[in-house]
Amino acid sequence: METILIVEDQEGLAKMLSQALREAGYHTLWAKDGREGIATLSENRIDLILTDLKLPHKSGMDVLQAAKAHHAATPVIIMTAHGNFSIAVKAVKEGAFDFIPKPFEPDHLLLQIEKAMEKQRLLTENFILKETFSAQLSFPKIIGKSQIMLDVLEQVKKVAQGKTSVLLLGESGTGKELFARAVHMLSPRKDNNLVTINCAAIPHDLLESELFGHEKGAFTGAGTKKIGKFELADKGTIFLDEIGDMEISLQAKLLRVLEEDVLMRVGGTSRVPIDVRVVAATNRGLNKLIEEKKFREDLYYRLNVFPLSIPSLRERTEDIPAIAEHFIEFYAREMKKENKPLSKKAMDLLMDHPWTGNVRELQNAIERATILSDGDQICPDDLVLRTRSETRPSINSIPLEGSLHEVSDAASRIVENKMIKKVLRQTAGNKSRAAEILQVSYKTLLTKIKDYAIENQKLV
Repeated sequence: METILIVEDQEGLAKMLSQALREAGYHTLWAKDGREGIATLSENRIDLILTDLKLPHKSGMDVLQAAKAHHAATPVIIMTAHGNFSIAVKAVKEGAFDFIPKPFEPDHLLLQIEKAMEKQRLLTENFILKETFSAQLSFPKIIGKSQIMLDVLEQVKKVAQGKTSVLLLGESGTGKELFARAVHMLSPRKDNNLVTINCAAIPHDLLESELFGHEKGAFTGAGTKKIGKFELADKGTIFLDEIGDMEISLQAKLLRVLEEDVLMRVGGTSRVPIDVRVVAATNRGLNKLIEEKKFREDLYYRLNVFPLSIPSLRERTEDIPAIAEHFIEFYAREMKKENKPLSKKAMDLLMDHPWTGNVRELQNAIERATILSDGDQICPDDLVLRTRSETRPSINSIPLEGSLHEVSDAASRIVENKMIKKVLRQTAGNKSRAAEILQVSYKTLLTKIKDYAIENQKLV
């Protein structure tokens, strides 16, 4: 539970704020003046500070300065009475997240707190490829000098400047979230939140609440009011990953929000205006889903204003050495091990490998090699890669009848069935671990296990 420190000399207001924040799911601490607030800050782990500007003994500005000295990333929200706006603006320039003029609506305060918390989470999380933003450029770590990558990055720079919806297309493991972050960081919205949600990782009956929020009592278990991802992304960017897995009934509600720039929380009656830039991603063929009536064509055109195809690793093999070296440096540093070069044979193996799992598969291979390597170089055996023959299905097992699409679909099902069974053998039936290795969501794996009736088959 996140802890909010309230620094407020009016006891009645402090109690009202504490109750509202506790009902919203936060733990609160109260300090009755600035000096006590600074002392409380130094003695406790505080996730956010809500302080009045005018306080006995020490001011809200003193509390802000102490917070930045103690832990610069801790968000501070200033409460200010009429007439102190100029000082409050100065506080924001000196590092406060925002200021709220008194009197204020509790809902507005809760929204600002949620935004501050979300921004703090984004600053501390590990981004795709386990790299934080570059300190100098504030830009995601995208590695590649191949022409196909340079062309994509040039498109990213051009589209980032507006509010145009972007649809990222490409295979699993190509780093689509990394490109979504690049679009955001190169845009005028970069100082506001980039909020990410994986549409396949959340059960359909909960996804609407995650996206749009809900009111207290909206459904069984909704004990508190919840601010949704779209509200948290207001003035910023929302990244809808695996959009092709969204249930079609929810797609209609999403389309309405995108067209009207207004949402309604689950169980709510008021319309909430939003200003959000949308980046979506999928590794599924949306056109095929449209034909199957599983994806709305009007939503597709709303999202697909500017499509960006992220190349597979097979399409940019010349980038493999640089990416591999990057991961070697990272894992050597993380594991406190020697930074070992790849032997020539190991590099040749990397260059010849099909990389069906793309950059994520290469990352996993280097992580394993860093653990296993005992010599002064990383050798082929350390990489533990499947050979091409192991990844190629037998032509004799594929029924060569019907249309090309039907044959391709049959081949895909044969390979998927075998691959899932193989990984389940490796994990002794652990489906969560198998989903990680196969780089699909847990729900997707369960669906395929049921579809192929693998539970009823021997894992041989």
